[in-house]
Amino acid sequence: MLTWAQLRDLNCAELEGAADGWGRSSNRADTARDRIEQQLLTGLRDTQEGEAAQAAVARLRQLGRNFQYVYTECGLLRTTLNSLSHEMKTQQRALREALDDAAALEFTVHADGSVTYPAAGEGLIDGAPLRGGTAASAGSPGLVPPSGLVAPNPNAAKAQDIADRVAGAARAAAEIDWRYAGILRRLKAEEGLKVPDSTWKDAAGDAAEVRDAAGAYLKDAIPRDASPAERRDWWAGLTQEQREEYLAVYPDQIGNLDGIPALVRDAANRDNLSLLIGKLEGRDDEKSVTQLAGLREIDRQLGAGARPGEPPMFLLGISDEGNGRAIVSYGNPDTARHVSTYVPGLNTSLDEDFAKNDLKRALDTVKGARYHDPSSAAIAWLGYDAPQAIDGFNSLAVAGEGRAEEGGRRLNDFTAGLVATNENGDPHLTAIGHSYGSRTVGAATQEGDGLPGIDDIVFVGSPGVGVDRAEDLGVGKEHVFVGAAENDVVTKMPSKQQVAAGAMAALSGPFIYVVGDAADQGDDDLWFGKDPASEEFGANRFRVDDGPGLVSASGFSIDAHSQYFDPKRDAASAHNISLISTGRSEKINSQEYR
Repeated sequence: MLTWAQLRDLNCAELEGAADGWGRSSNRADTARDRIEQQLLTGLRDTQEGEAAQAAVARLRQLGRNFQYVYTECGLLRTTLNSLSHEMKTQQRALREALDDAAALEFTVHADGSVTYPAAGEGLIDGAPLRGGTAASAGSPGLVPPSGLVAPNPNAAKAQDIADRVAGAARAAAEIDWRYAGILRRLKAEEGLKVPDSTWKDAAGDAAEVRDAAGAYLKDAIPRDASPAERRDWWAGLTQEQREEYLAVYPDQIGNLDGIPALVRDAANRDNLSLLIGKLEGRDDEKSVTQLAGLREIDRQLGAGARPGEPPMFLLGISDEGNGRAIVSYGNPDTARHVSTYVPGLNTSLDEDFAKNDLKRALDTVKGARYHDPSSAAIAWLGYDAPQAIDGFNSLAVAGEGRAEEGGRRLNDFTAGLVATNENGDPHLTAIGHSYGSRTVGAATQEGDGLPGIDDIVFVGSPGVGVDRAEDLGVGKEHVFVGAAENDVVTKMPSKQQVAAGAMAALSGPFIYVVGDAADQGDDDLWFGKDPASEEFGANRFRVDDGPGLVSASGFSIDAHSQYFDPKRDAASAHNISLISTGRSEKINSQEYR
């Protein structure tokens, strides 16, 4: 049991000094990791080839991963010690106030916490001062001493209050000491030079435990409900030590907080990525296995680094929430003059397919854009739960608008964050919605004052966007663009009215039958509203390739729905998207309305 005298004499500065030491170790590990990833690995990949070079890259990556682990664990130790000091100081203040009150009243506080008080008041019989005594805490603060004829000495109640406060501070400090001692004992690494996934799993548990303990110290100050601009200002106002502690203990929250600079989010999310991989490693449920494959592929690409001529990757968001979240930027969106945000649609989730194919769409977009202006960045934004296909377009047909509306609110916050952190006075921002993602972009334009900072909107493979006219999207119809491949059946899905009238009677039937019978036969209403490629909608339709037919000699194919961004399979579409995303829409190749 911690005594009140030990609590009084505790030197919290020593705890904070130890925390600073662990912080320096964490920073050195971070510097070493950065040197490995930014200098050694890049130089080795650019100058060496062959098996020996590949082996060296693998070993350097392992070393970098080890330094990352040291950075994480030392950061957790620093925050644990600072949080311990913070809580102990709170109890020291409570104790000091009680001792000061005792001194002012000329009471004596004994080593066991009891409090002696002097004679005071008047006896009821002879009027003589009532003798003093000693009050001791019975274990529960706030005990009311006897009153009336039994113990009317006015000092008794005051002494009892002081005794309870002294004992309460000592008990709370003892509980804090016990709790943090357990955490610190568990913050240790396994022996050896490797950091396997099992160790990262332990690190994820360590981080969660420190987060719980440091709630009052750090977590309560994170401005979750603030605007992105307010979050930017909050981060700018922190000391370097405070920033480092938030990154060590709350990488998941800082990394996914719109309004935080891209470089900071990237650093936080790379750490959180390792923690998530450790968390999901060994689980055998379908969701965990699927997400783990996606996380590993993103980790592989981050570790491989950018190829010559390609911009670096920035991990702006990562989470296992819902079907998974991942936001990846090619190029720094805070420094680029042109930033496009691609929103994927139906059947997209955090899996290996997203990590390979959806990220490639953003990469293809930025490569085309940088041909026109090197100051360009492109983002793949999986910040919501898109509908998951069960049997093809049946799922799209029955998909409601709730996920698009929720995704629209999140997209609205994200683009507000891009505006808040971009260093250019008036960056050119483009929102690109593909498939159901076009409905999500459409929903975002109807939130508040519309999509913050967005100058141009592009829809490809769209089943409708939730409004019937381009002018209703808030950027002016001259800044709304649409690409719709002739053989993309999603762009010809029937309207809900057609379904109600029986045009889609076979909705629950085989996929080919549904597509063949349900495709819009000349009507310009789609499932989510007016066809964006129609003249009545009023957008600028740009030229795209027709795409492969639904049925051919090689079999059944819906590839026409997924090749808009690919410069090899649909050069016309990819070129037009690159022009729009760099503010050169006057140069696009147009196509007649449907």
